[in-house]
Amino acid sequence: MTKTPGSAAPCPDVGDMIPSVHWPSPAAQQPEQQSRAAALRAAPPELRVTCEPCVAQTEPQLHQPNSSGLSCGSQPDEESVCSDSGFGGSPASSLGLRKLSDCSSVGLSPTSSFEEYEEEVSGITEGRDAATRHDAEKNKNMVNWSPVVVPLKKRAPWVQVVGHAGNFQTGGDGKLLKKYCASEQQCLQRLMDDVLRPFVPAYHGVTRRDEQDYNLMDDLLSYFDSPCIMDCKMGSRTYLEEELKKARKNPQPRKDMYEKMVAVDPEAPTPEEKVQQAVLKTRYMQWRETLSSTATLGFRIEGIKKSDGMCNTNFKRTKSKEEVMQALDDFVDSSVSLLRNYQQRLKELRLVLEKSDFFKTHEVVGSSLLFVHDQSGRAGVWMIDFGKTVSVPPPLTLDHRSPWAEGNREDGYLWGLDNFIDILTDMLPVQ
Repeated sequence: MTKTPGSAAPCPDVGDMIPSVHWPSPAAQQPEQQSRAAALRAAPPELRVTCEPCVAQTEPQLHQPNSSGLSCGSQPDEESVCSDSGFGGSPASSLGLRKLSDCSSVGLSPTSSFEEYEEEVSGITEGRDAATRHDAEKNKNMVNWSPVVVPLKKRAPWVQVVGHAGNFQTGGDGKLLKKYCASEQQCLQRLMDDVLRPFVPAYHGVTRRDEQDYNLMDDLLSYFDSPCIMDCKMGSRTYLEEELKKARKNPQPRKDMYEKMVAVDPEAPTPEEKVQQAVLKTRYMQWRETLSSTATLGFRIEGIKKSDGMCNTNFKRTKSKEEVMQALDDFVDSSVSLLRNYQQRLKELRLVLEKSDFFKTHEVVGSSLLFVHDQSGRAGVWMIDFGKTVSVPPPLTLDHRSPWAEGNREDGYLWGLDNFIDILTDMLPVQ
């Protein structure tokens, strides 16, 4: 049974956390796979020093990347440059430090989200970026720790499922470049010193390519062969409270979003909206979330890419528990072991989230969980997309389960995670 917001479910102690990758038992692995898994587990940490990132330019012109992989379902009008609209990868060997004209770089983390905002987010983050640049000055000599791993013998191609073409570029050596977003960069820096670090892609700083700044991150797919990938957007809403305030001050009705609304439900617009033939973007987003499981379960499936390359982003109307269970069963090809692995990963994540200082002091909106597995039995879960994650004013803290009311900043992230775990549990055979 799914929980209603506010029904907190205690998580049993599962012991010390390990990086969020499940490795199959040695008997189930080929010799080569065993050596790779052992090397990854036993590798000592490598010290990496990251210098101050460049400040992103206003309205930069991004050159089209020449990257491999599959792209489908692009929706540029609804994608923020701060959202990770690609499926990224896994731990990988480090890139050497690269000297830049004004600054040095190295790092980001992969992420993936399918439908974000653009104008509202850019306006909000501009003011916030100015306020956080002073903090960036303090981090010029920030020290990052990341695991040393064995050289990649076979690297899965990076895949962008939706979003602005050009937000991502391949960096080589198991790295992924994502168009620079200052607010996301600040979150990733802080997460490198938080207990959540094993559950986010390793962040290495900022790099410049073709006159454009990028966040540099590990490609999470690097240790998977022909991976299956799923992006799930977490929380009971995907818009910030700041966006609602801005919409009231400077409403900008959108004709394109009105057309999308009536294409799905001709009766959805109000009489006033029908006269204007336009809707506010916030109104459109709130309406759209009522179509999916965001409002009913606290998460929604954004897209799935199977190992054969087939990509499905048609989950906007996937709302009921039964529909979600069917999509999940298709994602794992009815594999009980994969369902159990993912259930365990999410339980571990929940325990760490409940202990995280970062999590309790941030409104986590528009963030996704990235699920990756392959035929060998490896399975991993990572938190991605932090372009719309903002800190709450002290001494306010969030429990991420309470129902949202404007002003309390609650996002429903843990409520959605509780429901996700319960659904996986219901899909597993009774032991």
